[in-house]
Amino acid sequence: MIDFLAVARVIGEIGFWLGMIALVFGFVKLVYLPLAVVFEIVERRHRAKGIHTMADELPLVSVIVPAYNEGVVLANCVNSVLASNYDRVEVVIVDDGSTDNTPQVMAWLASRDARVRVFRQRNGGKGAALNHGIRESHGHVLMFVDADGIFSANTITEMLRGMDHERVGAVCGDDRPVNLDRPLTQMLALFSHAGCSLVRRALDVMRVLPIVSGNIGAFPRSVIEEIGGFNEDTLGEDLELTWRIYRAGYHVRFRPQAIVHAESPSTMRALWRQRVRWARGLLQTMHIQRDMVGNPRYGAFGLFLVFNTINMVIMPVLLLTVLVCLPFGFISGDPPFEPSLLSILAWLGIFVSAGTIVFAVAMNGAWADLRFLYTIPLWPILTTIIAGVMVEALWKQATRSESNWNKLDRTGIVTDRSLRRAAGLQA
Repeated sequence: MIDFLAVARVIGEIGFWLGMIALVFGFVKLVYLPLAVVFEIVERRHRAKGIHTMADELPLVSVIVPAYNEGVVLANCVNSVLASNYDRVEVVIVDDGSTDNTPQVMAWLASRDARVRVFRQRNGGKGAALNHGIRESHGHVLMFVDADGIFSANTITEMLRGMDHERVGAVCGDDRPVNLDRPLTQMLALFSHAGCSLVRRALDVMRVLPIVSGNIGAFPRSVIEEIGGFNEDTLGEDLELTWRIYRAGYHVRFRPQAIVHAESPSTMRALWRQRVRWARGLLQTMHIQRDMVGNPRYGAFGLFLVFNTINMVIMPVLLLTVLVCLPFGFISGDPPFEPSLLSILAWLGIFVSAGTIVFAVAMNGAWADLRFLYTIPLWPILTTIIAGVMVEALWKQATRSESNWNKLDRTGIVTDRSLRRAAGLQA
C-alpha cells in the first residue's frame, strides 16, 4: 500500500527546498535598493555639472500615438502633450482600424491644433501602427506613448535630458497609474514605485535596463532607422526593439522625472489578460533574440538576460510549485513555518515588501501614495497572478495560440486634479 504520509513528507520537503531557493533569489534582488541610491547620487552630480543633453539642442520631437478604439481617452493624451512646456513638438496619431469614434476624435484634435497630424490604416496591430507613425513623422527625436497616457508638463524635456551621450539609443520614462479609484489600481500604484521605478534606477546603473516601456519611450530617429523600427509580429514590440538597441551597441537610460500617467487594469480579469500578453511578448522576444541570452558579446546585458530569464520565466513556475507543495508540509506535520499570523506574514514577505515600498515612494517623492499601504496584504495575490500568467503564456506559446493586440478597455478615469487640468478636463 502507498504510504500517503510518506508521500506528503517527500512533497513537502521538495516544496521547502524550492521555497528556500526562491527566498534566496528574492533576497539577491534587494541589491536593487543600494543601486537605486547610486543612481540618484550620479544624477545629482550630473545636474550640478550642467552636462550637455539633447534638451539643450531643442530638437523637433514627434510624439507617435497608436490608436485602436481609443475614443474615450485619446483627447486627454493629446491635450496633455500639447500643454507641455516643450514647444517643438508634433503629435502623430495613427488609427489602426478603430470601430468606435476614434477617427472623429482624431479629426477634431487636428482641427484645433496644427501640430496634430492624423493617419488611418487597416487593422494591422500596434507594431504596424507605430511603424506607420514613424514613416509619417518629421522629428529628430521619436517618442512613443499609448493613447491613455497623460504627460506632465516637463515629461518631454526630461526625456531629452536622458540623451546625454551620443551612444544613448533610448530613454525610458516612468509610467504611473492615473485611475486610482479602487483597491486594485491603488495596489498597482505602489507596485509601480517598487517594481518599476526603483528597479529601473538600479538596472540603469548596471546598464542592463531590458525594456523601454511602450507607454513612455524616446529614441533618436537615426537609431530607429539604423535598427529597422518595430517588429510587427510580436506582442512585445517595445521589448524586442529595446533588445535590438543593445545588439547595436547603444545604451538605454531611465529618467524617473519623465512621468506619464496611464490607466492600470481595473479588474482582475483585465490584469490577467494584460500580464499574459506581456509574458508572451517576453517569450517571443527571447525566441527572436535567443542568441543574446548569456552571450558575453553583448556585455553586461547579455549576461543579465540569464538572470532575467530565471526571474521572469523560471521563478514564477517555481513559486507555483512551492504553493502546490505547501499543504503537504502541513499534512506531514513538518510545515515550513509556524501557523501563526506573524509567521505567515513573514513567510509571504509582507514586511520586506512594505519596507521596499516606503523606500521607493520616498525616492519618488510620492508621499501621498503611502495612503495605499492598506493594500499590502493583497500583494501575495498579485504575486500569484503574475506567476500564473507565465504558465498560461508558456502554454499559449507552446500551442502556438494566435497573438492579438488585446489591449485594455479604457475607462477615461483620471483621479488627480492636476492631471485632469493637463488633459483639458474640469478639475
